[in-house]
Amino acid sequence: MWLEYKRLCSQQQSCEARRGAIGKQYAIRFPEETSYELGQNEAFFYLDEGDDPEKVRFHDYSAIYERAGLYEQLFYERLQCRSPEVVVSRLERALSNAGQSLSTMRVLDLGAGNGIVGEALRARGIARVVGLDIIPAAHDAAARDRPGVYDDYFVADITDLPKPQEEALGRWNATCLTCVAALGFDDIPAPAFIEAMNLVSKQGWLAFNVKADFLGSASPFAELVKAMLMENLVDLHLIERYWHRLSIDGDWLEYFVVVAKKRGHLPEKIVRRFNGE
Repeated sequence: MWLEYKRLCSQQQSCEARRGAIGKQYAIRFPEETSYELGQNEAFFYLDEGDDPEKVRFHDYSAIYERAGLYEQLFYERLQCRSPEVVVSRLERALSNAGQSLSTMRVLDLGAGNGIVGEALRARGIARVVGLDIIPAAHDAAARDRPGVYDDYFVADITDLPKPQEEALGRWNATCLTCVAALGFDDIPAPAFIEAMNLVSKQGWLAFNVKADFLGSASPFAELVKAMLMENLVDLHLIERYWHRLSIDGDWLEYFVVVAKKRGHLPEKIVRRFNGE
């Protein structure tokens, strides 16, 4: 627990140092409305940069990423997000328990954003880490804020990859998939996660998190997780409930971190089912 606490502090300090190096403090204001009146993907804040405050949704990543340090100030300093360190540390633990080392993994980081997960992996001496995100501003922010963290970074819709990008991703021979704080809302749908899973080796590892409420829902991603477990498509190595970050009202948002090992590529019937065929 002490080591985990130190690493969480290290993640927080890294984000603060990153923003401090930028030398800009943003004027962030939360609205009068409570988060109880809004869905988590509808939450927003006001950004005072001139005469008229700008209303920015938490999931308007392009608007956030284009401002260096804003993501860190909002989610890591003010809302105390813990997920990158939690997911990576649980992956490391599960691999160690299975007699494997995180440092040997070749990771595909789905929904890579501005590179905070990639940075946590790099801190543990990861062999290779490749980022993938559908938002061009995410790639630009990672290159600006964390240059050199990713061995390669692809901007693409993974459900509609051009052949050259599909082949280029395949050449990285990923043995592990990470996906942090991007599942269950509209960010990364179940078909995209399936495509990413199938880019990982047949006996590859999966490490992701999802809002606790979603696993008990009938959402497509919840149904996918249930299908993977009930139909023995993966070996579950770890599932743990934890606090992801604070809401705008100061309540902790509860998530699950899941670490599993594939038993092979997903059967075609599963792929068709979640692609709506």
